[in-house]
Amino acid sequence: MISLAPRNAHDDLFEVYSTNKDYWRYSGDLDPENINRSAVAAMLADLAFEEEALVARDGAGRIVGYVQVLPQHPKDDHPWIGLLLVDGRYRRQGHGRAIAAAIEQRFRDAGARAVRLGVLTNNVEAQHFWTALGYRRIDLRPDLAKGRATLVLEKPL
Repeated sequence: MISLAPRNAHDDLFEVYSTNKDYWRYSGDLDPENINRSAVAAMLADLAFEEEALVARDGAGRIVGYVQVLPQHPKDDHPWIGLLLVDGRYRRQGHGRAIAAAIEQRFRDAGARAVRLGVLTNNVEAQHFWTALGYRRIDLRPDLAKGRATLVLEKPL
């Protein structure tokens, strides 16, 4: 069972960030060999105004993941999953799937007919994860932040 709640100042997401070295290697947003608390705090402080930051907890109350969502993208009016990280210590236990399902249900309950996300083309593991969940490629374009090659995936709800 996964619960999602808005991130608050007391949520310590350092382990979630520091156990995802491959993602940071792909994105270039953090130095995967030098992830420290101040770098994580700076990234968390740099959320876009429209984004919603949610912490995922398991049935025991442990933080097992973190997700950023955009309820309505300003250019296409679709909801987007901006970032989903699972604490590396709890990978391969179904938490990523459960977090994605919870986000999809939130959007479905809000009346959305589809959800979108972007996956960097060099992040093959993430591509496999999302396509296994039913997301399909609808576009290939540079991301807005840094111009990196990104697959846009969509899943009907």
